[in-house]
Amino acid sequence: MDREAMDSHVTGYAEILRSACATGRRLTRAELESRRAQGERAAEAGLAWRALIRDHLAAARDLPPHLASGSTEHLLAAVEQAVDAFAEGYERAQHHAIRQEEAARREFIDDLLHGRSDLGRLAERAERFGLRLAQAYAVAVATGPEPYGDGDRVARRIEDSLLARFGNRRILLATKDGRLICVAPGDEPEVLTHFAKQAYAATDGGRVGIGRSHQGAGGVVRSYEEARNALDLAERMGLDGPVLRAADLLVYPVLTRDRQAMADLVESVLGPLAEARGGARPLIDTLMAYFDSGCVATEAARRLSLSVRALTYRLERIHSLTGADPADPLHRYTLQTAVIGARLLGWPANES
Repeated sequence: MDREAMDSHVTGYAEILRSACATGRRLTRAELESRRAQGERAAEAGLAWRALIRDHLAAARDLPPHLASGSTEHLLAAVEQAVDAFAEGYERAQHHAIRQEEAARREFIDDLLHGRSDLGRLAERAERFGLRLAQAYAVAVATGPEPYGDGDRVARRIEDSLLARFGNRRILLATKDGRLICVAPGDEPEVLTHFAKQAYAATDGGRVGIGRSHQGAGGVVRSYEEARNALDLAERMGLDGPVLRAADLLVYPVLTRDRQAMADLVESVLGPLAEARGGARPLIDTLMAYFDSGCVATEAARRLSLSVRALTYRLERIHSLTGADPADPLHRYTLQTAVIGARLLGWPANES
């Protein structure tokens, strides 16, 4: 920054000090407000804080020797008031700029992730945040025990970790609907892997959904939806693990593409379980545990806190009601597909 620009922000400062030192008075309201205004202008001009403070100290040192030496206490008090007011204005302008930047980022993220706004205009705005929408991007969505908010301490820590490791490699971090969103280049999967690790560690148990890499602005929307759906699917299916990758879960969207056909399968295969004492839910849970444990009865019994004998009885009851034997390879696929469908559809939802 040129010397003239720096000097303009100490204009009038020496005169204020002379006047205050001459009588030992405190700075007037008008003098303090003038310093605040100068501080705001300095921040808006992008002037460096350290250089500004150095100039203020230099201006105080350049006062006439008889004035400075004769009123040292008064001089220090006046410098303190003047610099404090200047700093207040500088910080106020910075906070205002930060709020504007956060608002612009929120608006851009909303438009980007929901496919709103003209694509040409969206691409121009994306450049401001380091994204080139002609390229491929992937999106990760993190959830935690508490919703993420603007300026969230955990979010800042994760962003600092990403910048420290990868620098500004076309990475965008933002919060949305209480979740933390990371948009990263599709050809750098290590960025989202690191993001997921940091989000999990920072929240002590959060989860992250990672969408697949897709091209262009529409691809960002698609990857975002995949990441959100992965988290939703994990919740409904009771899937383990802190990181859910959409690429690993593609079978589930395939199974629910025709929801009516899946609903018919669930009702046809599992509907008879509603006749059991206690309803269908205990037997559905039994099948889930049995299939999740690789059809190993002892492991399934342990997961359900049952004896093997009690588990065997339940499997026999399922066979009796549905006509399908969970231990028979010919029947197992139909039963397991129906159980997956029941999880996806939330069946039975309102069983008493």
